[in-house]
Amino acid sequence: MPKIAVDAMGGDRAPGVVIEGALLARQQLGVEIVLVGPPDIIAAELAKHPGGPEIAIVSASQMVPMQESPSVALRKKDSSMRVAFEMMKRGEADAVVSAGNSGAMMALGMFVMGTLSQVARPAILVVVPSLGKGTVIVDAGANVDCKPKHLLQFGLMGSIYAASVLGVTEPRVGVLSNGEEASKGTELTRAASALLSATALNYIGYVEGRDIFNDKVDVVVCDGFTGNVALKTMEGVASFAGEILKGAFQNSLASKVGYLMSRNSLRTAYRKLDYAEYGGAPLVGLDGVAIVAHGGSSPLALRSAIRLARDAVDHEMNRHIAQALGEVEDAEGAKKDGLPRKLWERVKSKIESLADKSEPGAGDDRRRRGGE
Repeated sequence: MPKIAVDAMGGDRAPGVVIEGALLARQQLGVEIVLVGPPDIIAAELAKHPGGPEIAIVSASQMVPMQESPSVALRKKDSSMRVAFEMMKRGEADAVVSAGNSGAMMALGMFVMGTLSQVARPAILVVVPSLGKGTVIVDAGANVDCKPKHLLQFGLMGSIYAASVLGVTEPRVGVLSNGEEASKGTELTRAASALLSATALNYIGYVEGRDIFNDKVDVVVCDGFTGNVALKTMEGVASFAGEILKGAFQNSLASKVGYLMSRNSLRTAYRKLDYAEYGGAPLVGLDGVAIVAHGGSSPLALRSAIRLARDAVDHEMNRHIAQALGEVEDAEGAKKDGLPRKLWERVKSKIESLADKSEPGAGDDRRRRGGE
């Protein structure tokens, strides 16, 4: 049973909502939860849920506010976020989940855990809704300035995640650009595209923003600046569309009746778009499993973030990433011998095998890409 250290003081609605989400996860997901923070505050919140499952508490006297700079967070020796990472470092937890400051999460994760040996830059990975299973975007905000090699690694780590956690066979990888033509993009995207084209990954070339949703691509690769702008734009459009629909259904008696007749279908569609179902964003490339949840997360969203952590642990995501990146390093060192393509084929075979071994029971709604 995976043990998840949850930063009880992280997020805009902590600790109450965080603890509610942790209780849901403990009841529904078959995981062991450790809440990290001031014991008296956590115990008082747990007392509001009599009859709930027992959850361990680990003491931490400080917290990291949402607006605090990573450099200040690093100087706090007893923050709930840092203590959670130190538990994972000592082997006392398998993963860390926090709805707190994402910059501090990345900084503390790198300081305490370090990165996987072949990773040049850890990245924020998000899964957004699409007409398919969902689309992975990496990087979604950790690295504003990137080099082509970084985007190559993002594509590989995204493919490993899509295969091992989402169960996608032969994930389609694309570089986000301002057009599909090879002449489009920037110097960075063109160089990254050339690197990805030389691999045995299922690289399909440039993709545009609209392709994120239309089931054309499984892994969208970009620098953190572009990815974060795209993600925040999606959030804004979703909120705007929701307000428009709300107003339309309240416009007249006929529209209200129409809503009552279609509300079950609308709820199904809403669940597909609801961020709470997706939970959070893994910090891929760290030498440990860390999930950043949205600062305003609901209890359901926190439970989903803990589910992501459990799945990453169960599927040994980091081990597979390290193995695949090791193959890439071998390929880079073997260029003179004409071996890179063979080694990339081994990486491809690894990714395909991960999809075959993905979680039983989730396969009914997973999309099998190889025959498309």
